[in-house]
This record gives sequence, structure tokens and C-alpha cells, in this order.
Amino acid sequence: MKATSPLAPATLASIQLPIRAELDAVFGELGRIVRSDFPMVEDVSAHLLRMKGKLFRPTLLLLAARAVDRLSPVKVTLAATVELIHIATLVHDDSVDHSALRRGQPTINAIFSHQVAVIMGDYLYSRAIVELVNLDDPEPLRVMSRVTTEMTVGEMRELEAYDALDYSEDAYTALIRAKTASLMSGACEVGATDADPALRAVLRRYGTHLGMAFQITDDVLDYTESERTTGKPSGLDLKEHKITLPLIAALPRMTPAERERVAALMRTPEPEDDAIADVIESVSLRGGVEAARGRAAEYADRAAEELEALPAGRARDALADCLVYAVARRS
Repeated sequence: MKATSPLAPATLASIQLPIRAELDAVFGELGRIVRSDFPMVEDVSAHLLRMKGKLFRPTLLLLAARAVDRLSPVKVTLAATVELIHIATLVHDDSVDHSALRRGQPTINAIFSHQVAVIMGDYLYSRAIVELVNLDDPEPLRVMSRVTTEMTVGEMRELEAYDALDYSEDAYTALIRAKTASLMSGACEVGATDADPALRAVLRRYGTHLGMAFQITDDVLDYTESERTTGKPSGLDLKEHKITLPLIAALPRMTPAERERVAALMRTPEPEDDAIADVIESVSLRGGVEAARGRAAEYADRAAEELEALPAGRARDALADCLVYAVARRS
């Protein structure tokens, strides 16, 4: 099975068809779990729920559960807790990065304050953990406890990525494996914690490879797509001095003058749009975007190989389509 075969990219809506009813129930569970009698928490929660995302991680969990014939109402609750943990990381990320927009909407720190954003992220984490404990099943709790630790380490790794001219692909790989791939891997594994251990391991590995492909593609989009498409300003990673694979891959092929422009941009607290555009052009010209896309495709193909161990059916087909979606999407 190859994820990069020349197929028309699947839409997320079509991928979600096999678990549409369960996914619709996830949103209700999110509202139930975050409900509070404290007005500010209710106000912030309401804003977050209005910013309803694509529910990609709950989709992975529910498809994994269906693929191993373990879909149940409990998995809907687990899917909601995974989404809460994801939202919590976004709230914290936006606060750390001082981002004003998320999915084209104002962030919590932009509307309220950075203090509220940090505390609200903590609240979402804690509500997710309480819900996991209440399920009285140690396995999902064990997986998600490991995942949240890995994600936190990933955030710390990102703070170390400060030398653009000496940041390796190995360091970048370790960062995105912890920060992004760990949660997608955890979502897939939690969908199958009550299944055959071999299939559970297959889905964990599938989720890791998918997460790597997804994040690399996300980093490519910052170099190739407009704010209208992605919901965030283009070149935002460079503006925030984030070093991602397109830049890492392009740097060895750049001229000394191009490398100096990159170094100068990274030294500038608030880079000008023209400086960002110049670096984006150099990264594309020197093959950084193409190289990163190739690496994402390699991870997607590894994930596709894992799927061959799952029973054939709509859920496995949808998980395969998730790979095409991950590397072909534009937002």
C-alpha cells in the first residue's frame, strides 16, 4: 500500500463518513466536559467551542476503533478528551507565540489576556485528565499521560531551536515527533487499547508516521500558502523565528549572501515582510520545499505499510485516505 499513489486527495468530510454519527457526538461531549459554573471559564470555553476545528485527532481515534471492531460510546468520550488536550496545546502555543489569530479567529490571549490563556489551557488539560480517570480504565490514561509529557518536552525542544544556521534535521525530527506526532499516535492507540496488542502497536506506529507527515506538510504550507487559505499569516514561522524542515533542507544549498539574509532575519526581533518574502523565495529556489514534501511522502508511505496489517474495510480505507489528506491538504 502506497500513500503517495496518484489518487485524487480525499476530503476530510468523506474520510469522516464511517464515523460521522460518533464524531457529531464528540462536540456534545466537549461541551459537557468543559462546562463550569465560573463565568469566565464559560466565556472562554464558549469562544473555543465556536472555533470548532476539523476534529482530525478524534477522527483518527474513532476510525482506529472501528478498524479493530472496538467502536463504542466510551470511544466518543475518549475522542473528546484527545481533542481537549489538542485544544489546550493550541491555547498555550498561541500564548507563548503571542499569536493573534487561530483558524482565522482571534486567539484567547488576543481577546482576554496571556494569563487567561495559560490558565485556560491548564483547565482544559485537567478536565481531560479527570474525564480519563472517571472512565476507570488505566490504559487510555497511561497512553495520554505519556503523550502529554512528550508534547511538553517537544515544546521545550522548540525553545532550543534558536540557531538557524546550525539546527539539524535530527533535532527537528525529534521536536515534531514529540510535539505533534505523539498526540496523533496516542489518538490511534487509544482507539485500540482494548484490541489485540499487535493491532494496537500497528495503530500506534501508523499514528506516529502520519503525525510526522502531517507536521512537515504543515511547515511546508507556511512557505507556500496564503493567510486566506491557512487562516494564519504566511511566513509566520519565519516571523516567529521557527526553524522548520524547508529551511533546514535549503540552507546547505544557499549562497553565502542568502545564508546571511537568513541569519539577519533570525537576529531581528520583528522581521519586515520583505525580508520574510526574500527568505521564502530562497528556500523555494534552493529546493527546501520540494525536499520537505518528499520527506513527508516517505513518512506517509511508512504509515500506509502499517495499515496492511489491519482488517480490510471502510475504516482501513479511511485511515489510508487520512494519509493522502495529510500530505495533499492546503490548510
